[in-house]
Amino acid sequence: MDELIELFLNYLVVERGFSSNTVDSYRRDLLNFKEYLSKHKISSFVDIKRDSISDFMQEQKEKGLSSNSIARRVAAIKSFYKFLTREKIISSNPTELLQSPKLWKKIPSTLTVEEIEVLISQPDLRNKVGIRDRAILDTMYATGMRVSEVVNLKLEDVNLDVGFLRCVGKGNKERIIPLGKYACASIRRYLQNSRTALLGKKNSELLFVSRFGAKISRQSLWKIIKKYARKAGIKKPVKPHIIRHSFASHLLERGADLRSVQEMLGHTDISTTQIYTHIDRDRLKTIHKMFHPRG
Repeated sequence: MDELIELFLNYLVVERGFSSNTVDSYRRDLLNFKEYLSKHKISSFVDIKRDSISDFMQEQKEKGLSSNSIARRVAAIKSFYKFLTREKIISSNPTELLQSPKLWKKIPSTLTVEEIEVLISQPDLRNKVGIRDRAILDTMYATGMRVSEVVNLKLEDVNLDVGFLRCVGKGNKERIIPLGKYACASIRRYLQNSRTALLGKKNSELLFVSRFGAKISRQSLWKIIKKYARKAGIKKPVKPHIIRHSFASHLLERGADLRSVQEMLGHTDISTTQIYTHIDRDRLKTIHKMFHPRG
């Protein structure tokens, strides 16, 4: 059983380009499923029926797992069996008609335009770290990039002359995103007044570097965002993707089409992007209530 799991995980890395974090998540979910099968005297992934997976889901529910966690495990199992079918290791896919638990989509937390402006203005432009942090915040809001994408952004990926950058996202998929004049100005200031000083005698292909000239970790960037949110007096919970969520909702509020926002965010499925339309609907309902004679 372990051999098939490793074969599948290797496929995710080599052919699908999945990150190590994603692969580790798949490994945990499949080992959890394997443990369940072993407990019920099933010694092979090949011999199971759909009922075995349904029973597994029911047991997870009885253990108190959330619908989100169960859905994630089911998604891992379905991907695994799709792979086994494709490789002709099994003749039929027992998960083909399996339904994942229905999930309520949570509306992501966002900042208002005013809160974003205050947040971005917090770094002190009189020192090299502040100049770097301002460039990071401006870039994140201008592009909607994920924290992991920002820390891996290379110097060669940014073209300030045309105002675009190349972003390598999940599954090594590339997308081109406009930067806008504010982010371009911030990055230029950082390149002219800060990056060389932060690097010292070191070299780096990365655009943004730490105060010691090394790569900035995702955790460090997350701490930077939280620090400036506190300085800005923002009371709402500030999570790693809040600038990304704000980028998307502000574009849609101002009339951007969903497909364009999907492309800039790097979403494979437009249904993932559609969650931001709920925020806009709430705004429209408020306007309707305020101004419609029968609102």
